Amino acid sequence: MTEDLLCTIIPYFQVEEGKLGTFKEIIREMVEQTKTEPLCHYYSFYFDGNSAFCREAYEGADGVLTHIHKIGPLLEQAIGIAEMTFLEIHGPADELAKLKEPLAELSPRYFELECGFRK
Repeated sequence: MTEDLLCTIIPYFQVEEGKLGTFKEIIREMVEQTKTEPLCHYYSFYFDGNSAFCREAYEGADGVLTHIHKIGPLLEQAIGIAEMTFLEIHGPADELAKLKEPLAELSPRYFELECGFRK
């Protein structure tokens, strides 16, 4: 994998009152499914009360699209009890361009990679 293909996704969720336990059960299933994805580099959920966000990274647009397709039914369950308040997708312009049409209904905000490094 070359760094210039890495795409990261950060969805933010606001979980309905009284539904946090159910939401966490759903995301545990999402984590288990995602562990088997060869193009996934990391996938983690973080919480502050009923607010949650996920940090995830994939090799290029193909990795992102494979993941979205694979967890689609579980994501629908999660969105049924939590509003996705914001969705960021970060990556190189060429890879982001491949995501804009297939992910349009999620209304993400795209951030293009300009410079940097990862150790």
